[in-house]
Amino acid sequence: MVSTMPPSSSTDGSASSIAADAASGYHLLKVEGYSNLKSTIPNGKYVESHPFRAAGHSWSIHYFPNGEFAETADYISIFLVLKETVPSELMVQLVFSFIDQVEKQKPSIVRTAKADKFVSHGSWGQKKFVKRAELEQSGRLKDDCFTVSSSFVVVPPPDSSHHLGALLLGGKGADVRFLVAGESFVAHRCMLAARSPVFDALLFGPMKEGTATDSCIQIDDMLPQVFQSLLHFIYTDSLQETEGQGKEGRATMAQHLLEAADRYGMERLKLICEDSLCQYIDVNTVATSLALAEQHRCQGLKKACFEFLKSPKTLDEVMATDGFQHLAKSAPSALFELMSKLAER
Repeated sequence: MVSTMPPSSSTDGSASSIAADAASGYHLLKVEGYSNLKSTIPNGKYVESHPFRAAGHSWSIHYFPNGEFAETADYISIFLVLKETVPSELMVQLVFSFIDQVEKQKPSIVRTAKADKFVSHGSWGQKKFVKRAELEQSGRLKDDCFTVSSSFVVVPPPDSSHHLGALLLGGKGADVRFLVAGESFVAHRCMLAARSPVFDALLFGPMKEGTATDSCIQIDDMLPQVFQSLLHFIYTDSLQETEGQGKEGRATMAQHLLEAADRYGMERLKLICEDSLCQYIDVNTVATSLALAEQHRCQGLKKACFEFLKSPKTLDEVMATDGFQHLAKSAPSALFELMSKLAER
């Protein structure tokens, strides 16, 4: 029998747990009839404990008397299972130990343990918790029973992007100002320099402009909303929400943001925009995207455009668009490459 029990002298097998707070806690698992479970449950099969709550979530424990896999057949395997659906993965620090080891552990052992990812109804555990022979010789078996403690800490998700985004919006400590098409933006020099080699050179290197804190740097050939999105990515490493924009609007923003990313040497943002544009390719956008790919050395986007244009019918439709005329003027080399690829087929 595998049961959960409170950390006390009670052995009635009732299900319960002790939680120190919403993010941490511990639980005791009592394995009764060890010998019987070992002889009746084959390798790869488990016995499940009663469900219990710890660290603010519902769990159970899977106990494999003869190991989870053939290579662990000499071991006891033990796994923690998340028994609920969660909107995003949990990072959980978890330590399994025998009850007689708990007093020997340092108080910080759980908090220094490596965190593991739990998704809805997912599991994590120890395939080689203990060799059965070692357990049987250890003296831990009392009346054919032993107890395992599991200590939990649910690690909060990273929130630095939220705080840095708030820093950008609040402007506290900002020491540089930009003017973009008549709109003013304030930011922090060190943040910009850390994220962009071009901003680093502009603000601290030989290209340095406006060292005074009240100086204003003019940004030409960029829309204010694009510069705002660029700053948002610099501070949060994420794209701004685009609610209210249709597919065409999102594609246009991705195009402008890709140009900005290339301009300021931000390769990660450039790749993200390139990937987005690959999802937006259609008859009306493919020519513009191909021209953009050629101008900014985006091989993945170029390949996706060529793949879309391999059909003669699709190519005829695209040639009737204004975007195709733009492609012929702004990126003739890409058009020549396209014609060469089509001629090879």
